[in-house]
Amino acid sequence: MLNNQKPQAQTYSLLDSGNGKKFERFGGVTLVRPCAQAVWQPALPAAEWARATAAFDREEGNRWQGRGRLPDSWNIRVDNLAFKLSGTDFGHLGLFPEQREQWKWIEKKIREPGDGSPKSVLNLFAYSGASTLAAAVAGAAVCHLDASRGMVQWARDNAALNQLNNAPIRWIADDAHGFMEREIRRGRAYDAIILDPPTFGRGTQNEVYKIEDDLPKTLSLCLALLSKNPLFVLLSCHTPGFTPVVLHNLLRQSAAGLGGNVESGEMLLEGDAPFPLPSGAYARWSR
Repeated sequence: MLNNQKPQAQTYSLLDSGNGKKFERFGGVTLVRPCAQAVWQPALPAAEWARATAAFDREEGNRWQGRGRLPDSWNIRVDNLAFKLSGTDFGHLGLFPEQREQWKWIEKKIREPGDGSPKSVLNLFAYSGASTLAAAVAGAAVCHLDASRGMVQWARDNAALNQLNNAPIRWIADDAHGFMEREIRRGRAYDAIILDPPTFGRGTQNEVYKIEDDLPKTLSLCLALLSKNPLFVLLSCHTPGFTPVVLHNLLRQSAAGLGGNVESGEMLLEGDAPFPLPSGAYARWSR
């Protein structure tokens, strides 16, 4: 059983998973949400799960159970980064903690010794900005792009939480392909590119994005935007069927002329739970 007498760290932990659900702690808030991958049996008794602050259910439409107990917003820290969270109508909170190891990797790659010149990073489909923050904390100039103006504002709020108000971050609400094509025509280049494309999405002018149709073009545009001495390309997604091998093959093919190395793997939710929970895949090319 959980020891509720201990002060709860204001960070993230996976508490348990199973029966198609995940039980998580985000600071002082505990949540139960759907998770199709969790096909095993939970480790904690049902009574522990029942003590969750709130639960999200998709069986009868997207709805929060216990919404009245859920704060309108609250803040947590994950390693050296702070985030504002809020329960959305889709069950998201503004943070994907399975990306935690990627944020560490971004900081590490940007801080690696090089020629001493400032590094520029393009973050596509950038959501609430965790990867943007990781790059900015490491000293990079970042272009943060998302089609949702609301998410761009959320990312700006997160930047303020991390005292990055005056950091060199460009905040862009635009369609990814249209923006990249204009950047190529402008002759702009980036030392690193981060992208976490959606399975399905719409741009600012209702442009449709389908990952199975559009990801190859996205990667082609990314490669055209890389500087002469690029640091890395980090690709991740949560689309069923887009396994680490699929992403590895796509990125290896796209970056074939760059040399360097491609590695890939599963993103995992971890914490106090006995089993790590797979939550998407990544592939990353580095020089």
